Amino acid sequence: MAGGSSNGRSLEQTPTWAVAVVCFVLVLISIIIEHIIHLIGKWLKKRNKRALYEALEKIKSELMLLGFISLLLTVGQSLISDICIPEKVANTWHPCNEDPPEPGENDGSGTDEGNHDRRRLLMVSDFGKSVRRSLAAAGSTNSSCPTGKVPFVSSDGIHQLHILIFVLAVSHVLYCILTMALGRLKMRSWKRWEEETKTIEYQFSHDPERFRFARETSFGRRHLSFWTKTPILMWIVCFFRQFVRSVPKVDYLTLRHGFIMAHLAPQSHVNFDFQKYINRSLEEDFKVVVGISPPIWFFAVFSLLFNRHGFHSYMWLPFIPLIIILLVGTKLQVIITKMGLRIQERGEVVKGVPVVQPGDDLFWFNRPRLLLYLINFVLFQNAFQLAFLVWTLYEFGRDSCFHKRTEDLVIRITMG
Repeated sequence: MAGGSSNGRSLEQTPTWAVAVVCFVLVLISIIIEHIIHLIGKWLKKRNKRALYEALEKIKSELMLLGFISLLLTVGQSLISDICIPEKVANTWHPCNEDPPEPGENDGSGTDEGNHDRRRLLMVSDFGKSVRRSLAAAGSTNSSCPTGKVPFVSSDGIHQLHILIFVLAVSHVLYCILTMALGRLKMRSWKRWEEETKTIEYQFSHDPERFRFARETSFGRRHLSFWTKTPILMWIVCFFRQFVRSVPKVDYLTLRHGFIMAHLAPQSHVNFDFQKYINRSLEEDFKVVVGISPPIWFFAVFSLLFNRHGFHSYMWLPFIPLIIILLVGTKLQVIITKMGLRIQERGEVVKGVPVVQPGDDLFWFNRPRLLLYLINFVLFQNAFQLAFLVWTLYEFGRDSCFHKRTEDLVIRITMG
């Protein structure tokens, strides 16, 4: 799509069979993808996976939104590239231009070629058999802008934005699927614990008529210690616990018993499958996690804005999702510990299994769903970081200014 290309033929100069073949392939691929999504939806309905079906519909709406953005870019490409801005403004906030030319430096003298070299954003140079691609020019050679001005965004830049949107859509869908798969894999080990609750040994060890000290129960030994008396120590211990085993067996069984006591009859613990209930809850929460809200879109634009040279965004931007997810994991551990402290506050002696009492006041701002929104934010930001990495490698190559430092690639990959 570069302007001034010798191969820039219009459709009136293109064979009709070539146009028909391209249209046929695009339509065929679109129909196949739509049919696959339709089959997945029918399969989910057949298995009564209502929440997952709604999540699939939300993914389809997000893909439609990305497609609509791409369509607007296509329709408005000429309008955007016809907008002219002064070179002084165009020479600011470049992602890779380490030494932009000073205003008035391009005065038509013999240094014009050197200034153009510093100003261009897309350069292809051959070193033997390898081709290195770096960042594109602010304007194309056939720009309609007058002297001293350049296009707001060139046609090449808009075309590259198309590719970024496509890669973002693919990476977001893959991250959604990966998130769901990891959630189900995590809960697979809980199935064994759920089967154990139906055995005679479990019913004997959890005799409801048995009196014990709260601190001597398995749940008490895990969560009632000297470090729980100091909030700072509690947060430090809970921070490291999320790396060892986020949901141990004793926590699962205690939370299961607390849920039954709060919502069901005490005799229901034999037939109630808490693991299946959590599985259905995961599907319900997945509808929230896969969505892309306006604040998340604005943060993506913020990430693009501050991806300029000198801000070192690769050193701090990928760490924002990491910090958030570590805070969420620590907060969940703190919540379970505080529920254990509430058991001790009600009395030193407990009858049967300790009964935990969850409450909205244990969460930030009394809003449990805030944790879901934070996980949603992390999911999209991980997808965005991966898409940006793949896009820059594809468009500009390994040796571009985006990847001058090896730590840039390491940070983007490992943090995601």
